[in-house]
Amino acid sequence: MNKVEAIVRPEKLEPIKEALAEAGFNGLNAIHVTGRGVQRGVVSTSRGGGTITVDMLPKVKIEIVVSAKDTEKVIDLIIKVARTGNIGDGKIFITPVADVVRVRTGERGEAAL
Repeated sequence: MNKVEAIVRPEKLEPIKEALAEAGFNGLNAIHVTGRGVQRGVVSTSRGGGTITVDMLPKVKIEIVVSAKDTEKVIDLIIKVARTGNIGDGKIFITPVADVVRVRTGERGEAAL
């Protein structure tokens, strides 16, 4: 099993949720976060002519735990939906998961997914 964490643009949350659900991946967590990557923020000009730097941009972190065989499918699906081709599209992190326990039933492993 693997935990897939995707940091994406906030406006991509709903399309990603819908695409994952259509593919049979319903369980996920979404957390609103702020952060910065390679672009280190955005510089814009104010009405008075000064510059304003926003170095922490709003993003959404999507977390989903899937079987090892489904990991690449989930990654490809997120990339397909989230990619705009512009800086700031996000990143995906994959972490191995040793075990999962469903609190309600005590099921463990992939049966708990």
